[in-house]
Amino acid sequence: MVSHIHTESDLDLGLKALTRADPRFAALIAKAGRPSLRRRSDGFAGLASTVVSQQLSTASASAIWGRLAARFDPVAPATIIRARTDRLKRVGLSGPKVRALKAIARAIVRGDLKLATLGDIDADAAHAALTAVHGIGPWTADIYLLACLGHADAWPAGDLALQEAARLAFGLKTRPTTKEMGPLAEPWRPWRAVAARVLWTYYRSVKGREGAPVLPKQPATAKPQQGKKKNGR
Repeated sequence: MVSHIHTESDLDLGLKALTRADPRFAALIAKAGRPSLRRRSDGFAGLASTVVSQQLSTASASAIWGRLAARFDPVAPATIIRARTDRLKRVGLSGPKVRALKAIARAIVRGDLKLATLGDIDADAAHAALTAVHGIGPWTADIYLLACLGHADAWPAGDLALQEAARLAFGLKTRPTTKEMGPLAEPWRPWRAVAARVLWTYYRSVKGREGAPVLPKQPATAKPQQGKKKNGR
C-alpha cells in the first residue's frame, strides 16, 4: 500500500498511526506542537525548485528561483533544455545546478524519468528512480517525495537537522549518521515522512530556528496538484 499526505486530514491520520507505533512521538508533539503539512508543487517545477534550494539559504534560493521563473516561463523541461547555459547562470544558478536541471529535463523528455508515476510506487522505489538521474542526490529525492509528492514514507536520512533532531528527541549520545538513520526509522514505516515532520518541528522548538528545508516559493500560477486524497491506492 502506498500512503500519501496530501491534506491536513491525511496528516492527522498519519500522526495517530505514528504515535501508536511509537508513543514517544506523542510527547514530542505535546512539547513542540502539531507539525505543518509542508506540501509544495510537484512535477518538473517542484523538482527543479528542490534542486535550486540545495545548500542555499531560503532567501538566496527564493531570489534565484524568482529570477528563473520570470525569465523562463514556464519552468518546464523543454524550456530548460533550450535555454543557453550562460543565461541560466545569469539568474544565479551554479554550473553543477545548470547541468543537473538540464539532465533532469532530458531524462523526462526521453521518458527515462516519469514523474507522474512516482506517486503510485513505494517511497524506496521512487527514491531509486529519482537518484538514477544525474544531478538528483538522495536529499533532493527525499525532499521531493516528501514535500512535493506527499509520500507518507519518504525519509530524508541525510538531512542534518533531522539527524540532530533525532539525537535531541531520543537522548542519543551522538548525532546519528545517514546510515544509522535508516534502522532508527524502520519501526515508523509506512509513516516515516510524518516522523520527519514531527522531528523538524521539535528541532525548531528546541533550537529556536527552522530546521526543515524550506523550498523557494513557486510562481502564483504553480499550485500543488491534489492527486489522490485518500491513503492507499
